[in-house]
Amino acid sequence: MGEKIRILISKVGLDGHDVGAKLVAKALRDAGMEVVYAGLRRTPEEVVSIAIQEDVDAIGISLLSGAHMTFFSLILKFLAEKNASDIMLFGGGVIPVSDIKELKRLGVRGIFTAGTATSQIVEFVKQEIEGRKRGKVNGSFFQ
Repeated sequence: MGEKIRILISKVGLDGHDVGAKLVAKALRDAGMEVVYAGLRRTPEEVVSIAIQEDVDAIGISLLSGAHMTFFSLILKFLAEKNASDIMLFGGGVIPVSDIKELKRLGVRGIFTAGTATSQIVEFVKQEIEGRKRGKVNGSFFQ
């Protein structure tokens, strides 16, 4: 593949713990992707705005606050409003298994819970984005 995959990694809401997000960002960077780290305490609107400005292929959100249903829904809504639904959304953190099916239905492509190997996240992102760039959309990945 000629052009590098570009990923935005961010935290939304008031959660101040970003160790996992930084770990995933480093793993993606080490795998040859361009990573924009938007940092802590972003709003869903800011995340979508940055993603569009940076022309990313995907947004990765880390959530530990319990507000994942709200934040993922808002990000997907703002992507649609900005005609940017081609930007893939994935995430991870503390997300109950019971919410994963609904997140998938909403359009979140992958959810990675605590303990997932970063290599698994890297492989998911590569397969998903390369498939999209070839005009195919792969099945969603949910642990």
